Formats: sequence, structure tokens, C-alpha cells
Amino acid sequence: MQRIQSVYLLIVAILSVIVISNPIGSFVGTDNSITEFTNLSLIAQDGTENYEPWALFAIQIISAIISLVTIFIYKKRMLQIRFTLFNIILAIGYYVAVVAFVFMLKGDATFVPSWIVCLPFIGIVLDWLAIRAIGKDEMLVKAYERLR
Repeated sequence: MQRIQSVYLLIVAILSVIVISNPIGSFVGTDNSITEFTNLSLIAQDGTENYEPWALFAIQIISAIISLVTIFIYKKRMLQIRFTLFNIILAIGYYVAVVAFVFMLKGDATFVPSWIVCLPFIGIVLDWLAIRAIGKDEMLVKAYERLR
């Protein structure tokens, strides 16, 4: 945890867990019925659950695991950059999947997003900052090797 990119990647993992554990939004029907839209399921007012959006849960779990694994491969900086870049691609894929599920599941209801939808974007920004910091470390190590 001595390097700033480790802090960035830890925050990305924490944000992924927060996104997993909170609802993305809700669907409000024409009869004012509310269906909660989480990463794992749709929860109707009567308590029934529909597990169609389980892929969102899987994407966030993979993102959290990759962020944590990336912290511990600090000796392989180029692999660390690749993992972080893959995590950015996963976050963009998460947004694409959310939009796809909203259009697929909404029917005649309106979708009301939660503030949680912003957190993967913050994760993308932190991943990008981590890539920059890892790149600076790589350049510093190459400069030291050149001086030997």
C-alpha cells in the first residue's frame, strides 16, 4: 500500500462491492407499482424475485476480484496495466449491460436510476489514474536500470 495505484485499485474494489450491494434503480409502473432493480435480481413489491440481470452481478464480482489481484502483482507492472485496462473494459461493459437490461425489462414502466450508477464511472477514472501511476513506476525502474 505504499504506492498510490494500490490505493486507487483498492478504492475501485470497494466501489465494486458497494455497487453489488445496493440497488441500481427502480421501475415505476403506470399503476405506481415499484420494482427494485438490483445487480442480481428484480424485486417486485410483493416480494417475488426475477433473476434475469444476474450478469451485472457477475461483472461487478469479476471487477472487484481483478482490482484486488492487480494490487498484489506489483512486480509485474505491464501485467498490472493490462489487468487495469481490462477492468476499465469491464466497467464500460457493465454500463452497456445496464442499458440493455433497462430497455429489455422496462416494458411500460419508467426507470428511475439510483446514485449507485455513478460509481462504476468513478472506478473507470481511478483505474485510469492507476494506469498512469503504474506507467510512471515502469519508466522510473527502466531509468534506474539504464544507470547501472
